[in-house]
Amino acid sequence: MCFGKWVRMFMDPQHPCMTDVALRKELLTLGHTDRSLACAVKAGTLAKPRRGAYVDGPLWRGLTREERYAIRVRAVLRQACADAVASHASALPFLTGPTWGVPLDEVHTTRRDGRAGRREAGIKQHRGVLLDGDVVAVGDLQVSAPMRAALEVATMATAEAGLVVLNHFLHRGDFTPGQIRARYEEGMDHWPKSLSTDLILRLGDPRVESVGESRTFWFLWRHHFPSPEPQFEVYDGPLIFAYLDFAFPDLGVWIEFDGKEKYLKFRREGESVVDAVVREKKRESRIAELTGWRCVRITWADLADPVQLERRIRSVIASVAVARGRR
Repeated sequence: MCFGKWVRMFMDPQHPCMTDVALRKELLTLGHTDRSLACAVKAGTLAKPRRGAYVDGPLWRGLTREERYAIRVRAVLRQACADAVASHASALPFLTGPTWGVPLDEVHTTRRDGRAGRREAGIKQHRGVLLDGDVVAVGDLQVSAPMRAALEVATMATAEAGLVVLNHFLHRGDFTPGQIRARYEEGMDHWPKSLSTDLILRLGDPRVESVGESRTFWFLWRHHFPSPEPQFEVYDGPLIFAYLDFAFPDLGVWIEFDGKEKYLKFRREGESVVDAVVREKKRESRIAELTGWRCVRITWADLADPVQLERRIRSVIASVAVARGRR
């Protein structure tokens, strides 16, 4: 993959998370004292992402939880005594990967020297053999490449969160299912806590586009629904009219995940959110006319209540089956 593509997919070097992290010893040589640093933190001109590390105060206050985590990762790497790379969950922000369901309570690094890792407050060092292609540069940082990061996350997060990360990178085109399977079988299948990794790799699908869709796919598998067809093409004459998130052609049902992104990110120029919702309803009606199927719309709230969601989907499937039987 060309370097130019890496730049577009990874964190922009101008992103606030790539701001300079100053260490205490550096600031002391510039004339600061521990007292002046404490006063600056109290006044808000400086912020302290972790002990002995400082960043601009106003910038810090404007960051999200995930962005503050990325700053802490940068601080840990600056303070590291050993040659290490940001790995596991700590690689995701810099690869612009999703962090849904991934614990961000510790900074994860992997040592390059192959020595045993150690745990200290807020940091977990890992030992692992880093092969060619396992590490990429993001600005001035060395981080796990997407393929390795996806496998690393599978050992520390739930299988559902691991699938979210895997599908994100597969859909983006960072690697193929065959490539990550080969890397997994190149020694990573014996890693600790990797029992669910094979399942995640089998479920991974580059057609699944978003966090919400990956979670929906996991829900359907977990509750023993038939395997759906992601991004199913619906034709209106010779032309493709729509792509369905998940289709069950044999059951006459399709599923759409409704997140805010659908109505914000894909709004047309000059279109309000209400306009986008109305357009989506018209699209659904036309798809129903073309296919004769029924739509089930799923939201984040639905995924938070899987028992009720399963009951609702099975009810729709049953009602469609009854209607088909009458016809």
